[in-house]
Parts: sequence; structure tokens; C-alpha cells
Amino acid sequence: MSLLEAILIGIIQGATEFLPISSDGHLVLVPAILGLPQPDLVLIGLVHAGTPLAIVAYFWRDIVTILRAVLGGLARRRPFDDADARLGYFMVLGSIPAAIVGLLAMDFFEEQFGSPTVAALGLLVTAAFLVVGERLRRGTKSLDRLTWVDTLIIGSFQVLALLPGVSRSGTTIAAGLGRGLDRPTAARFSFLVGLPAIAGAGLLSIIDIFSAQGSLPATHYLAAFLTAAVVGYLCIAFLLNWVKRHTLYPFAIYCVAFGVLFLLFGR
Repeated sequence: MSLLEAILIGIIQGATEFLPISSDGHLVLVPAILGLPQPDLVLIGLVHAGTPLAIVAYFWRDIVTILRAVLGGLARRRPFDDADARLGYFMVLGSIPAAIVGLLAMDFFEEQFGSPTVAALGLLVTAAFLVVGERLRRGTKSLDRLTWVDTLIIGSFQVLALLPGVSRSGTTIAAGLGRGLDRPTAARFSFLVGLPAIAGAGLLSIIDIFSAQGSLPATHYLAAFLTAAVVGYLCIAFLLNWVKRHTLYPFAIYCVAFGVLFLLFGR
């Protein structure tokens, strides 16, 4: 794999992790379409490590505020009084379903990543969620009014994103819309509730690095890592700005077009 191909993998991961079009689906489909060699475990681990870095860089003020609120609430022995502290607990709670299912069925989900057909079908599932989310959108609830039930429901949709082609951000934003959040709030909570899951996936990928044999020069790995982080940061900013004025339908159309075209002509 050349340096440009490694950078392309970083672009794919950084862009599609946060846009509601599925990063894993693209990491499976794009190399299959372009005839690129499959990325080795070291490269996959590093680009996955770049995406939580993008979230931390973009939301660092929110994260610091949440941590201070959690620690302050614990010190006062009133851990749930502050809205920012509750948001911190919600971030953890919303990650539990995917963590449990992912650990229990890890082998099953890993097998699906060998199938571009599954990834293409997953894109169609993502499109369906985006359309349904828009149809259910009421936009009356703020994060301050988010409940434990809302969080568990939204977080549970991250389980579906363990399948290639099903977008984590797409399903959780759609679930947030269904629970009464407006688009910007649903998108912001999607990124925050996804941070523990994305960071956990990145950590597991980094652990895999130590048991894998790298086949590329160090410059290729570094370039892919930095590209994933920078592109991820830019795509977070883009999506949060986009949903203030636009619907999610263009992303649904893209997922349908990509998935159907691959199923018809890409196999």
C-alpha cells in the first residue's frame, strides 16, 4: 500500500465515522471497489485511534465542564443534581448496550467485516433510519430534559452500528430525533454518547497493534492517523453546522445510491 492509499484510508475513516454514512462500511466497500489491498491491523488500529482524538479536540470544553460537574457532584454527595454531571453519566450509560453485545458477539461481528455485501445492505439500513428519524422529528426536548430511558434507547442503537454499513452517528441521531430532540441537539448528543464507544474501539484496535505485524513504513501509519484525526474534526464541524439548516435526507440518498450500485455492479 502506497502513502497516498494509506492517506485515503485515513480520509475514509475520519469522514465517514462522523458523517451518517458508516465508516466501517466504507472501509470494507471502497478498497473492494478500487481494488486496494486490505489495510493491515496496524493501519486499522491507528485510523480508529484518530477518530476519538477528533471528538476530544472538538468537544474539549464540554468534556472538561462535564468532568468538573461529575467530580463536584460526587464531592457534594449529590451526583445527579447538575445537568452537566447527568450528561456525563448518560454518556457512559448510553455506551453500555453496545459494549455488552460487542464483547459477547465479537466473533460474529468480526466475520461480517469480510462481506462487502453485508456492508452494502447496512448502508440501506442506515438510509432507512435517517428517513424514519426525519419523519419522527418533533424537536422539543433539550439535553437538560433528557432522561435515563431516552439515553438507553439512543445508546442501544449503537449496537446496530457494530455491523458494517450501519452508521453509528446515523442511527443514534435518528433515535434522538425519535425521542424528541431537534437535529443539532441530536447530533451533538450522538457525538458525546459515542465517545466512550469510539474510544473503546480505538483502544481495542491499539491493543491489536501489539499483536500484529506492520507491513508499511512508519510514515504511512503516521500520515493515516493524522489524516483520520484532522478529517474527523472537520467533519464534526461540518455536520453540526449542516443539521442547523438542512435535513438528513441527502445522506440517506447517498447511502441508498452507494449500497444499491454496489449490490448491482460491484460484486
